[in-house]
Formats: sequence, structure tokens, C-alpha cells
Amino acid sequence: MQVGDILRKKTARVATVRMNETVGIAAQLMRASNISALVIKDVVRTEGNTAVGMFTERDVVRAIAEHGAAGVNLKISQLIPVPQLISCSSSDTLEHVRHLMNRHHIRHLPVIDNYSLIGVVSIRDISTAFDDQATAAA
Repeated sequence: MQVGDILRKKTARVATVRMNETVGIAAQLMRASNISALVIKDVVRTEGNTAVGMFTERDVVRAIAEHGAAGVNLKISQLIPVPQLISCSSSDTLEHVRHLMNRHHIRHLPVIDNYSLIGVVSIRDISTAFDDQATAAA
């Protein structure tokens, strides 16, 4: 099974946040959309609107744990100064994506095809797909 098989069952909308937004704004976006991660986007002069990383509930907790209530006013760029994008493509296998998530201790991966962000896959999506596959085989 491939990542694209999961994306076909999900909504096409991808929630994003910019590097210059605050932790508080990011938390409000996650709450409003009932999600636990946002794709971080940045405007790069040579590349346009670019996905550069992921901002998750863990990052919100870390900001508050390290900075107290003032953590909600920090900009995402202050918490993630050099984002390193770990991503997958729609043609990657679920086994490969699960391996990436385990190796990097992450639960969400942006899906990028031909330099365009087309979705996000989570560990829950992968687990559900494996469960569905097992049920179908039984």
C-alpha cells in the first residue's frame, strides 16, 4: 500500500502556518481544525511558498514548558530556527513512511510530489491502513 492510497480517503485541505506566526495562533488553528499538526510554510524569494517543516502539539507544550505563559507569544521561527523538512511522496510505501517516522521520532509527514505539498500523513493514518488491510485479509 502507498501513501497516495491514504490521501485519496482524506480531505484535500492541508492546514498550514507561517514561520512568523505565534505559538498561540498555531494552537488556535490546530484547535479550530481539530488537528494536532500544521505544515510550516515560509516565503522564499527563489522558491515561492515553500513547506519547511511541521509544527505540532508537542511544540506548543515545549514552548509553554520552557517559557511559561509567554511561550504562546513566541514566533514559530524562534522555536524552530532551522527547520529540517522530513517528507514523503505519494508513491512511498507505508512501510517506508513508518520507518521514517520511527527513525525521526515524528508522527506527521508532509506529502510532497513534484515540489508541491499535496497532503499530510499521520501515524494514525498508517495504523488504520494496516488495520484495514489485516481485516480485509481475514
